[in-house]
Formats: sequence, structure tokens, C-alpha cells
Amino acid sequence: MIVVMKRGTSESTVADMVRRIEDMGLKAHVIQGTERTVIAAVGEKRDGERETLESYDEVDQVVPILAPYKVASLETKPEPTVVAARDLKIGGGYVGVIAGPCSVESEEQILTVARQVKAAGAAGLRGGAFKPRTSPYAFQGLKEEGLKLLAMAREETGLAVVTEVMTPHHVDLVAEYTDVLQIGARNMQNYHLLQAVGESRKPVLLKRGASATMDEFLLAAEYILDQGNTQVALCERGIRTFETHTRFTLPLASVAYLHERTHLPVVIDPSHGTGIASLVPPMCTAAVAAGADGLIIEVHPDPHKALSDGAQSLTPEAFAETMEQCRKVAVALDKTF
Repeated sequence: MIVVMKRGTSESTVADMVRRIEDMGLKAHVIQGTERTVIAAVGEKRDGERETLESYDEVDQVVPILAPYKVASLETKPEPTVVAARDLKIGGGYVGVIAGPCSVESEEQILTVARQVKAAGAAGLRGGAFKPRTSPYAFQGLKEEGLKLLAMAREETGLAVVTEVMTPHHVDLVAEYTDVLQIGARNMQNYHLLQAVGESRKPVLLKRGASATMDEFLLAAEYILDQGNTQVALCERGIRTFETHTRFTLPLASVAYLHERTHLPVVIDPSHGTGIASLVPPMCTAAVAAGADGLIIEVHPDPHKALSDGAQSLTPEAFAETMEQCRKVAVALDKTF
């Protein structure tokens, strides 16, 4: 249920209502709006709860949440959420761009690409330190050394670092070096990991599983939100279909669909979504035109020598050109790029 407090309700009164909700065996999520405060009361439904909550003078109304994902729903929070880390802002009229290599390979590589994507206008730096690979013989990342190199690049450029965390026991280590914790497609339904990043309170970029439905995607986000972490961005990175002309099928309709159902911002990953570098720029501009709140793009100084995902990585020059095109679209839509 959504407990809508009356206008002008004090913080102490809201805190009292939270205690009452928790005494009923429900979990309370306080959401501060521009005009009033609402409290999402989530848990197993019991008879008489709604009537009890409506009886308090400070309560304006109690509304059932119909969507299976409660805290992520627009019913709970009609205002868009802005996910922010350093100068990176995603959502609420901002289009945040995260760029960098698939994997951190060396100090020279990550510092070079960080300087280049920053100069082109990116606000976030991506780069894998721990790499989940289909083959156990493929490059698995530099691990903690890679995290240190990402932090070094952040210190020089000011870019917000976005990198993947793969297991719950790595969350504290990865959070120490980075600004945004990425949950990869393979881990979208790793519920212990989702709860762990929720407890961390670090901003989270949650990627959709390759075969996940939208409800499953939003319910995965709900696991993070349910721990009290409100800084969650959804990432559409393409799904498996019968098509083979691209690595995955990138459904840009996801942007509009999600905006109709959740307040969480939507980021598009055209690199994984296509797997082909030449297709990345037009998918970037199309994503911004469709209303995407952010882009995450693979960029490598020399894609032919990349240790992973070179075929879908842009050169720094191609990335700069893509940014210029995307900026024109964003300005036309009155968004801050």
C-alpha cells in the first residue's frame, strides 16, 4: 500500500507513522515528493491494515499498489528518480554517458581512454576489473589491480567509475574503489547479490538478463530498493531472440515501456545490444530519441588489440562523433546531455 501523508506533515510525524507500519509487520519505505511525503508499506497482506492506516489523522489516503514491483512502481513515486555519482546524472531530464573499455587491461590503456572519453563529454568511466566470461579460458580481468587502476583514472579525470561486481563478498571491495556498482546480465537474478548491493547504498546499474521479462527485470530492481537503496538505474542491453545478424536484439521500445511503469531511469547499452561497432552510433542516437536517460558505451584506444569485446568497441574518434550526434538529439528534446 501507499500511505499518502497530508501536506505539511512533519518529519517526526512521518517517523511515527513508519514505526506504526513496522509494528504491523510491514516494511516502510519513505519517499519524499516535492509536495508531500508518501510511505510505501510493503509486506504480506492482512485484513484490516488499510482501514487501520486510514484512521490516523495525519494520513490523507491509503492506495493499494497494483504492480508486483512495489517500490519501483510509478504508483509509489510518480516523479522520476535521478541517479547521481560525482558529475554523472541519469534521469529527470539528464542523459548521462558512461564510456570506456570492456576490460581494464593496463594503466596506459585505462588512463588513455579515460582522458579521451572525458574530453568528448562522458561523465562516467566503465571498465571491467572482474570479468564474467562464457569460457573459463578467456581473460577474467585484473581483479583488485584493475580496481586500483580505475580509481587512478578517476583521480586524474574526475569521471565516476562504473564497474561490475559479481559476488556478494566482493561488494565491499568493489565499492571501496568505484562510484556505481554494475550488476551484469548474468547476475540479474542473483538475489543475494542484489540484496548486498542494496545494503551498500552505492548507486547501482542493473542490467537486464538476456532472457528476462520486464516484470522479472523490475522485480530484480525491487530487491535492491527493498534494502533501502533508492539509487538504481535500469540498463537494457539486448535480449536473446532467433536473430543472428547482431549479438543480441536491442529493443528500444523498452525505454518507453519502462517509463510508463517505473520512476527509475533507463540506460541503453548499444555495444552489447548489437555486438557490432558500426551499429553502435545509430543505436545511441536512436536511444536518446526514444527517451533514454543514459548510455553505456564500450570505447577502446585500439579495438583490434582489445582483450575482450573489441568487435563492438568504438575508437575514441568514433565515440566523439557519436557524442556530437547524440547531443543534438538531446538538445532537440530539451534534455541536459
